[in-house]
Amino acid sequence: MASGHSSSGAPHHPSNRAGGSSSSDYGLYRKAGERDPPASRHYRAALPDVCPKEPTGEARELCDGPSVVADQHRWTIYSSKVNLPAALNDPRLAKRESDFFTKTWGLDFVEQEVMPSFYLPNITKEHFAPYLRDTAQKEKIHERCKAICPNKDDPDSVSSISHNHEKAREELEQVPKIFMKPDFVLNDPVTFNAVLPWSHFSVASGKSQRDGASSRLLQEKLSHYLDVVEVCIARQISLRSEAFFHAMSSQHELQDRLQETARAVQMLRGRMAAMERVMCEGPLAALRGTLTRTNCLRLHGKLKLMAAVHQAQPTVQLLLSTSEFVGALELIATTKEVLQQELQGIHSFRHLGSQLCEMERLIDKMMVADFTTYAKSDLNRPFDDEGQILEKDRLQSLVFGLLRQRKLDFLDIYSEEIIQAAKGIVRQCVLQTVSQIDEIDPDVVMKIPEQMRLMAFSQWMELLRCIFESFTLFLRRIKATLSVIRGVVLELLDSSQRSRVLQERERERGRGGGGGAGGAAGAQLEEGDGEEEDEEALEGQAARAGAELAYLTHEGMFISDALNDAQERQQQQQQQQQAERSTTTTATTSTKASQAQGKKEACGSDSASGTTESSSSAASALPRGLATSLNEDTMPSELELGRVANSLQELLYTASDVSHDRCVKVLMARAKDASLERLSSAEFVQLSREVEAFVEGTEKICGKRSVSLRGALQSQANRFVHRFHEERKTKLSLLLDNERWKQAEVPAEFQDLVNSIADGRITLPNRKPSGSEDCIPSDYLIVDGQKYAVVGTVLLLIRMLLEYCQCVNDIPSIATDMLTRLSDLFKHFNSRSCQLVLGAGALQVVGLKTITTKNLALASRCLQLVVHYIPIIRAHFETKLQPKQYSVLRHFDHITKDYNDHIAEISAKLVAIMDSLFEKLLSRYEVKAPMPSACFRNICKQMAKMHEAIYDLLPEEQTQMLFLRINASFKLHLKRQLSKLGVVNDGGPQHGLVTVDVAFYTENVQVLRSLERLDLNMAEIWEQKR
Repeated sequence: MASGHSSSGAPHHPSNRAGGSSSSDYGLYRKAGERDPPASRHYRAALPDVCPKEPTGEARELCDGPSVVADQHRWTIYSSKVNLPAALNDPRLAKRESDFFTKTWGLDFVEQEVMPSFYLPNITKEHFAPYLRDTAQKEKIHERCKAICPNKDDPDSVSSISHNHEKAREELEQVPKIFMKPDFVLNDPVTFNAVLPWSHFSVASGKSQRDGASSRLLQEKLSHYLDVVEVCIARQISLRSEAFFHAMSSQHELQDRLQETARAVQMLRGRMAAMERVMCEGPLAALRGTLTRTNCLRLHGKLKLMAAVHQAQPTVQLLLSTSEFVGALELIATTKEVLQQELQGIHSFRHLGSQLCEMERLIDKMMVADFTTYAKSDLNRPFDDEGQILEKDRLQSLVFGLLRQRKLDFLDIYSEEIIQAAKGIVRQCVLQTVSQIDEIDPDVVMKIPEQMRLMAFSQWMELLRCIFESFTLFLRRIKATLSVIRGVVLELLDSSQRSRVLQERERERGRGGGGGAGGAAGAQLEEGDGEEEDEEALEGQAARAGAELAYLTHEGMFISDALNDAQERQQQQQQQQQAERSTTTTATTSTKASQAQGKKEACGSDSASGTTESSSSAASALPRGLATSLNEDTMPSELELGRVANSLQELLYTASDVSHDRCVKVLMARAKDASLERLSSAEFVQLSREVEAFVEGTEKICGKRSVSLRGALQSQANRFVHRFHEERKTKLSLLLDNERWKQAEVPAEFQDLVNSIADGRITLPNRKPSGSEDCIPSDYLIVDGQKYAVVGTVLLLIRMLLEYCQCVNDIPSIATDMLTRLSDLFKHFNSRSCQLVLGAGALQVVGLKTITTKNLALASRCLQLVVHYIPIIRAHFETKLQPKQYSVLRHFDHITKDYNDHIAEISAKLVAIMDSLFEKLLSRYEVKAPMPSACFRNICKQMAKMHEAIYDLLPEEQTQMLFLRINASFKLHLKRQLSKLGVVNDGGPQHGLVTVDVAFYTENVQVLRSLERLDLNMAEIWEQKR
């Protein structure tokens, strides 16, 4: 263990080999149990310390205190090589050893058999012979040093050294400390005065004998200090003389080695110069020749590229002359890309970029102007053309060019042209119609609205039909044009999506690894022919030569950077080769352009194809990857294309709205003098049908429900409804004011009208010829098997009701307004009839003498007929209303209640008439002979008159109910009078007389028609006995 530590401290510095120290040799060849010599424990980093350290006289330097150098060789528990628990629990032993606790602790405590290594050779003394020869001289020098300088561990030498050291120290202590300071300089006044104390000498009195003695004493003292220091220095030099001589010899040896090194370097340089002449100059010349050839090829490719770019501008002008905007834009974009990437910095092309940009702006203006011209010619051409799309290829080319330049506002231009074309359509239709009317002079009446107002309704309707047909064809034409534009947009959108999907797939393949890519590349190489393989071999050689040249010629450059430059040059060479392949196509560009110009003089279509070929040939001379990247960068994004597609649909909606707005203006121009309000219902229905047909047609074409024309028609319909209602309300008022409330004959046409209603046809039937047999009038109106005695006003009212229903059938949009007006008509008839009959207004209006019971019964029957038709009309209107409009149907419920109340009031009025008669007659009734009494005869006579008046007007049920109420009133008054007279049911004479009168009354009442089985219950006239 100790030997391992001592050997590890041997230095391997080259100075050990030169200095000849033998301390390491002793450590290498000593015995295992021998202690290390003290001199071998410490080494210096520079020259070896051949002299032992002299004692300084201090006891603390020689004591055994803590020392890092000494303590590192002491044995501790961490220096043990065997673990006691591991030895006790060794599982490899069959049984424990008997002498386990008697063994000596150490490395041999555990028996180990170390097998000799097959990888280590057998070491003999001959292996150390070279080392011994190299260190023999050093060992001799070391032995001489040991003889001169005794060992520091020897007690005698230590005591001698300590004695000499103490003596030298005592001598040095005689020297003042000021001379030992590192900053000792005599320039300092303080130091000078301390060394030479001039204050001891008398300056004023001159030199004295005392001063001379002091100066001599000072001189001797300083000389003594000098001698002491020189002796100490000489002693130290003598002690280290061998080291000085050794340093000088080392210096001489170092100079010899430097000379040898210089000679070796000179020889190496000569050999390298010879190698450069023989091996490097030729290959470098070859590489320079290859680089020169490559540069020439690149220059040739650049010149051809410049030639192609030089031909681009006249080719663009030729393409513009044939309106090939797309080809011109592609050529300009490709040329600009080449100028920026391939020909940047070419002085002759310094103005070409700005010229191309100016041409591109000019093309933008030309495309916009051409698209405007196309839109005008397409929208303003006659509608009798067979083809709906004008020059479809031209339109597609224009749209593609505008989209490519991101001129996405071209649809606004088309929208403005739609508005102008719509105005022209109306103007043209009016002029065409006015030219066929002799009554209107265009020179006198110049304004179009005035001309339309001077037309008859039939002429104006013919004009409106012409406008509607023109706008229908106009919208179909716009839809077809927008479909072509949409096709171009969707095609670009689909292409963009496909390219994006392909890019994503390529990125996924790149992430998946290079195996698939390598296989694909191998497959492509196998498909190539022999010429392509030769070209690829040449390209590989050029790339390797360029890489070697970069490595040899680029000083201070990393190899990776040089290789990257070589790869970039390889790519440039590939592009040059592609340019060389298209040389023939580039050479024929001018020829094809001239051919295209010649074809242009012959026919336009051939010139377009020729210029397209010329543009493609000029573009083919450029690098292949530019076209694809150019298209991806210049084309609109998918979001922008989607917005354009949506704008196309909105433009179709706008065209529909514009058409409807122009029709609204035509409608308003006619309605300015209220001529539409004066239309008959048939004429307005005709107008409504035409407008509704046009609106439905435009909805089918455009897929949008326009509301402007319907709103205008609705406004006119409201006015029409107002006038329609006011006319009928006024007519009904006149009829009621002239009505004498007598039963009228029912013409056959009204009976047919009622029959058609019963059959479910809520419409006005066609009028029959006046000479037919069915035109014989009848006394009653038969409705569902019941007879209705009516006045003439009610018959006309039923016809008015059907006119309202017919108007709703023809114009469903006015159902709610018409229902409100019809409710008002119902209420007006009810209120006015009540005023005339119950209120006796007919006495003053018509001049009736009195309101008879017959008038009342007839009015009641007329009201009952109207009530009968209210549910039918309600059901009809319910079919014309939207579910959210059903709330307006409550008006019919209110009307029905009002009519029933009116009928009940009439019945009450009839009963009241008889009630007043009974009260008047029975108040004078006396129970006396003769019997029957005159009072009862008069009452029976009035009852017979009442029955005669209402029997033919009211049905039997209502007649019976009415007479039951009259009988109840009669019994009430008779009972009151008998009670007043004191006649009771006692079987007396008066009781017998009353019984005779009552029997007479009962007999006369029951003899009336439909009252035979009427239960009069006359026993109620007598008071019940309590």
